Amino acid sequence: MSTGIGARVKRKEDKRFITGKGKYTDDVRSENQAYAAFVRSPHAHAKIKGIDKSAALAMEGVIDVLDGHQLTGDGIGNIICGWAITSKDGSAMNMGAWSALATEKVRYVGDAAAVVIAETQALARIAAEAVEVDYEVLPAVSNAKKALADGAPEIHDNAPGNLIYDWEIGEEAATDAALSEAAHVTEMEITNNRLSPNPMEPRSAVATYDAAEEHYTLYTTSQNPHVARLVLSAFYQVAPEHKLRVIAPDVGGGFGSKIYIYPEEITCLWASMKTNRSVKWTSDRSEAFITDAHGRDHISTAKMGFDADGRITGFKVDTIANFGAYMSLFSSAVPTYLYATLLSGQYDIQNIHCNVRAVYTNTVPVDAYRGAGRPEACYLIERMMETAAREMGKDPSELRRANFVREFPHQTPVIMAYDAGDFDANLDQAREAADVAGFPARKEEAAKRGKLRGLGYSSYIEACGIAPSAAVGSLGAGVGLWESAEVRVNPVGTIEILTGSHSHGQGHETTFAQIVAERFSIPIENVSIVHGDTDKVQFGMGTYGSRSGAVGMSAIVKAMDKVEAKVRKIAAHVLEASEDDIVIEGGEVKVKGTDKAMGWHEVGLSAYTAHNLPPDMEPGLKESAFYDPANFTFPAGAYICEVEVDPETGVTEIVRFTASDDFGTIINPMIVEGQVHGGIAQGIGQAMLEQVVYDDDGQLITGSYMDYTMPRAADLPFYDVHHASTICPNNPLGMKGCGEAGAIGSPPAVINAITDAIGSNTLAMPATPHAVWSALQAAQ
Repeated sequence: MSTGIGARVKRKEDKRFITGKGKYTDDVRSENQAYAAFVRSPHAHAKIKGIDKSAALAMEGVIDVLDGHQLTGDGIGNIICGWAITSKDGSAMNMGAWSALATEKVRYVGDAAAVVIAETQALARIAAEAVEVDYEVLPAVSNAKKALADGAPEIHDNAPGNLIYDWEIGEEAATDAALSEAAHVTEMEITNNRLSPNPMEPRSAVATYDAAEEHYTLYTTSQNPHVARLVLSAFYQVAPEHKLRVIAPDVGGGFGSKIYIYPEEITCLWASMKTNRSVKWTSDRSEAFITDAHGRDHISTAKMGFDADGRITGFKVDTIANFGAYMSLFSSAVPTYLYATLLSGQYDIQNIHCNVRAVYTNTVPVDAYRGAGRPEACYLIERMMETAAREMGKDPSELRRANFVREFPHQTPVIMAYDAGDFDANLDQAREAADVAGFPARKEEAAKRGKLRGLGYSSYIEACGIAPSAAVGSLGAGVGLWESAEVRVNPVGTIEILTGSHSHGQGHETTFAQIVAERFSIPIENVSIVHGDTDKVQFGMGTYGSRSGAVGMSAIVKAMDKVEAKVRKIAAHVLEASEDDIVIEGGEVKVKGTDKAMGWHEVGLSAYTAHNLPPDMEPGLKESAFYDPANFTFPAGAYICEVEVDPETGVTEIVRFTASDDFGTIINPMIVEGQVHGGIAQGIGQAMLEQVVYDDDGQLITGSYMDYTMPRAADLPFYDVHHASTICPNNPLGMKGCGEAGAIGSPPAVINAITDAIGSNTLAMPATPHAVWSALQAAQ
């Protein structure tokens, strides 16, 4: 059975996961281990007038209680945002100070004022309750629009009016002119609801300080351990980089929420040094709701103009983005370069202008969540397109088709240059698989049962593999976005791949091994993937933005090129042949057209015994490479959702969901389909169930699964997933990325289907039964 590119290989890592043998951060046990519990603010906005630690310190087993003044006094720096955005007036963004432990003020419910270190987790939590913080409660604001209003409580002294930046992209005058001359203009206000990421594994940290070596080790739930080490050393001054090891073992889901360094990791490392104990902290689910970075939370007003033939003439967007109480690591880029640059969608739009105002509120900080800006852009465009089709009496699929980009490369007016695609092919495939032609009959049959049937479309495009480094650097990114890899061929021919990418559920240990097994014609079980440890793997940029394939695998390919070149030289020397005649197949290195051959393991052994190597060749068989992409990749697709609504209750059932995706080269179709399934599930969750809700005082209303509704199996349909792919011309494997597509394309398809069923466009996410029922009543 083939195990190479295109094969449906079962995931190698699943054996340990399914049998409970995985090793997560919470499974780490250290000698001399103590436990941390944080003293968190119950107020959304308050001054810290004093902290009384005496009752906690008097408890037997409490090692210490530490506060923000001690932390900053030891020189621990503030948490940073790593992407600089410049406002349209040329001013820098207003980044408020964020200490890992608050000193003068707390700015959201859950902001930590102190930490207790104790012998047991239970005792640490009890002692944290005993710490008395004297708060002077201040007025709070949780709504982004209200935060911009005159007289709103100001959250940071250096951000007047709570404005972080006022940024724009595109040509406003040309867009206004196009809209003024349009035959039809669709106008909408669209909210993208705030979400909690809810990965299966809560965040956790185990920090150990070795006083003899002045060395720190941090086990953490991280999507990018090398970047974690970089910011912990260079910006937060926790430890010198060469004295800090960061290990991210098995990570049970991230979805973007584990990209960042949070206050807890910083505090645990520092507390380990202060107490000379290993310090462990694991979030519980309630703590996760008030500490993990939230996602989305945009309010946008948009105008889209069309000519008499239905071609888009102009698109203008004004967005208010809620950043919460502080700027997180990638937060500034999400509503700018990850959102506004995708507002052309799959369409040939000549005039686009977008203005984005980023705002502080007294809520949990907001940052990248699966898709990060791309779902917000897609939802806005695709709701506008569907609404415009209804207003103009056009078939929604044909309106899309009339505006598709068909010539590549295509330069949009908002930076992106699409390199390849066939949007018609995806739409055609989805329509056929969804049996759109048979929908009227199904709608009629549903009506006889008293149900409302609706069909909704979504044509998405996203930008993945965020790159190249020079381009993102010119746009304000604080780091390059390349990736690294090392290929080690051992003396017996087994291969270790050391990669800067990091898996948190994507199946890297399988798919990365597949490309190596195919390239060198060896069994997949002879390939191991090493990642997640800064002492083992050279510096890498981690996993987010669907970059592991297009960027991470491309780095592996470059390193394999170097290994293959050396293998050919060794084999040609030993077999007395030309390098051009050497082929690798069937587990051997052969001279084509002859019976001369060496087993793969023999080549490895020859490299390390070094008895018969070409002149001037170094022994060994190990090569490394860094890969910096030439462009983003642009996965795309068409999704069609069919729903049935009970008008008496507003209960909606998704009866059919069809996806056609263009991911370029697909390494393992089974894993890709699993990624699509998971993404669609999260998109359906956003569309129909999930929403973070705060009251006007900044108190979190949806702080548990009693109030925050996650999708269950019964809420989700069977998915009909297809592929109509074009090859990406800008990386050696022709890959585009698949991890975020489902979460990007599905929400508008679902809402478009429900609004089609109920005959009312006045419906916002999440489309709960009450929301759907209310929209039906308002439409009558």
